[in-house]
Amino acid sequence: MVLEPILTINFIFCMIILVMGYWGFRKFENPLLFYIGLSFGLFGVSHLAQLTGYPSNTLVLIIIRSIAYLLVIFALFNTIKSG
Repeated sequence: MVLEPILTINFIFCMIILVMGYWGFRKFENPLLFYIGLSFGLFGVSHLAQLTGYPSNTLVLIIIRSIAYLLVIFALFNTIKSG
């Protein structure tokens, strides 16, 4: 496992946002919080994969990151649409 400072910090922050998103969802029952937390959890998975030596330009990581971005777009769109 390679300790790259930027990836490590990004991973830690992603995990904090994942936990806070789930916690906020449980407290306020707002799906936006769940989707945002889940998205950052997926970003965290891609950071962890890179930290463990997985190449960053592989199709698997591109798909994981794309799904994460699409989840954020979906969450924001639904929130804007319902408001």
